[in-house]
Amino acid sequence: MKKMLCVVIVLFMIAPPAAGAEELIKKGETLDLQRCIAIALKRQPNILAALNTVRVNESRIGQAKANYYPQINWSTGYTKNNPASAGGNRSTLSPYSDYQSYLNLNQNIYDFEKTSTQVRIQNLNRDASKQDLENVSSQIVFSVKQAYFALLSSIKNRDVADETVRQFQQHLDQAKGFFEVGVKPKFDVTKAEVDLSNARLNLLTMANNARIARVNLNNSIGLPEAPDYSIEDNLAFQPYEISFEDVLKKAFANRPDLQSVLLKKESLEKSIDLAKKGYYPALTGNANYGFEGQDFPLDKGWMVGATLSFPIFSGLSTKYQVDEARANLDVQKANEEALRQSIHLDVQQAWLNLQVAKDKISTAELTVRQAGENLDLANGRYAAGVGSPIEVTDALVAQSNAKTAHVAALYDYKIARASIEKAMGVK
Repeated sequence: MKKMLCVVIVLFMIAPPAAGAEELIKKGETLDLQRCIAIALKRQPNILAALNTVRVNESRIGQAKANYYPQINWSTGYTKNNPASAGGNRSTLSPYSDYQSYLNLNQNIYDFEKTSTQVRIQNLNRDASKQDLENVSSQIVFSVKQAYFALLSSIKNRDVADETVRQFQQHLDQAKGFFEVGVKPKFDVTKAEVDLSNARLNLLTMANNARIARVNLNNSIGLPEAPDYSIEDNLAFQPYEISFEDVLKKAFANRPDLQSVLLKKESLEKSIDLAKKGYYPALTGNANYGFEGQDFPLDKGWMVGATLSFPIFSGLSTKYQVDEARANLDVQKANEEALRQSIHLDVQQAWLNLQVAKDKISTAELTVRQAGENLDLANGRYAAGVGSPIEVTDALVAQSNAKTAHVAALYDYKIARASIEKAMGVK
């Protein structure tokens, strides 16, 4: 998890948001899945927002630590005075000027660990924001996988549709040949022409689906204006064996959203301690050195001392701050339990989907083989003059549907695996 966070930050430094699409992807380049993920982790706005949120929380740590150090201020002023005499009569004194210039220093000496508690809270918040960044990157990786495999499957479906068009064209040529020699009726020709037109319409739909899938992939990697490129075909079945218990164990150990909630809960526990410290006093030291007077050169002076401030009554504000902190902690505990239940559900669904997707692939492969054999028989029967065009059409459609179902099964398995990896908090 820390490794992925470092990779995200390094990628952000290497490729700033200003980089154009052509600088990241060359026209005609072939991209694999990992390259698409790397580009997304550089360019996705959500990553940039999460990175800057980490920076915000790192700045808050410095703000909390500032109370460890002395606070030094310099002030200077000028006053014009026109005093009045006693009794309200017009003054007989001349107006005079007063000049002041002081350097002031204040130093927190002891505040019953208020400052150190604030620093610990901000450190926890910073760590939680890093887990949020990891969670955002996990979401982006999953989205890229979905879009990548969707484009692959749509390309394969387009190829299936294109192959079906060629097969219907061959059948039409065959029907025309039989009709011209008087072996087959005109019906066979018109039937083949209708089937070919329907196949071409389906090809147009599949081609458009592929274009839309490419647009979705471009958007998922953060490059809507990406130049033309091709992607590596890795839709082939690769077995992935893991038990439900292992998935669940890894999910509760690795999920960044759960780690973020746990860190925020710890931060809220510290916030209760911080609120309680409102009952305690604070000891501060102060000193100043400067010049003051009516005429130059000014008289110089200095002061040094310490102040013990003890809250006696603050309108019960400290009590209500403690109550608020406890209520916020209870809210976070409820959120943690809800997230744990959600993780358990994610794991169950992902694992079950992986199992059924695996079974679908073997069934779909068998269906493709059977559909191919059935088409060969139908073509053979038609060529021998004993088959009908309807039989050939049905066989062609069945083969096309079987190949499309096989592509869908491969896609479902890839997405199921990506889902189970996301559910476990690994990439």
